[in-house]
Amino acid sequence: MLKIGVLGVGYLGKIHLKCLQMLGHTYQMVGFYDPNDQAAAAVAAEFGVQRWHNPDELLDAVDVVDIVTPTTTHYEMAAKALSKGKHIFIEKPLTHTLEEADELMRLYREKGVKVQVGHVERFNPALLALGDFALNPMFVEAHRLAVFNPRGADVSVILDLMIHDLDILLSLVKSPVKQVSASGVAVVSDSPDIGNARIEFENGCVANLTASRISLKQMRKLRLFQKDAYISLDFLEKQAQVVRLSDENTFAEGENTPVMELETAKGKKYIQMSMPEIQPVNAIKMELESFASSITRDERPVVSIEDGYSALKLAYRINEDMDRRLQDLA
Repeated sequence: MLKIGVLGVGYLGKIHLKCLQMLGHTYQMVGFYDPNDQAAAAVAAEFGVQRWHNPDELLDAVDVVDIVTPTTTHYEMAAKALSKGKHIFIEKPLTHTLEEADELMRLYREKGVKVQVGHVERFNPALLALGDFALNPMFVEAHRLAVFNPRGADVSVILDLMIHDLDILLSLVKSPVKQVSASGVAVVSDSPDIGNARIEFENGCVANLTASRISLKQMRKLRLFQKDAYISLDFLEKQAQVVRLSDENTFAEGENTPVMELETAKGKKYIQMSMPEIQPVNAIKMELESFASSITRDERPVVSIEDGYSALKLAYRINEDMDRRLQDLA
């Protein structure tokens, strides 16, 4: 059984603690560290978990560390853990700056431990419902809208929200990024609260991503367009829809997968619309469980540190283009 400690027990940290307690067959909870005395005392009482007053001492007592601290402290905490040869689960984004990420990658390569980044949308039931469906998108559209919450306002909306979709995008499009064009506006924060990015890949795929944290309603949707197929994912409602087009009626028609005929200039086409069955899961619990599996089986984590680095690098490329555009308008 893997001994684990948690660094940071704010809003998300408490959710991680609860999930780890549910995984008692996989992890042995050693305790947590949080510098906030009031919050730490409340969590220790609520969860019955030992509070450690020194992060180094907690790290010495565990095999794995779960880092759920503010983004600005990710590098410091992860570097401490890596120096002690500990496996790390770290919330997204990987670090606050690219320079910190570069140094963390160097330390990681030296130690040879497992590191997973908490891009939890990879475990969203809507995406999981696609299973082995062949995905080769050539156009991607994403909208991730949220009402304002000061909890994530220490970074731009790109690092706060859009980075989820950037990670998914990079996991689906197996091609280098060719060009980025972005714009954004800071409304209530010092950094952009709404942003749009157009990302072009060398294989011809184009993605148009929008993220806002000042919306009146929440939305987390991703649409994929590829040859003979359209896939719509709703991460908020946890729904998936797949529309497929074929020259021949090879679809197996069922109650939830009607087949329609379409007359086109090139002849008759057949359209099948289906809604893959959604299996309810606890995404955070699932990602923590998958990380344990990657350690015990010596396998690459589902969302590796390389994945987290790639998403962060693209996010900063978008931020830089937004900044350049804003400076040109000044």
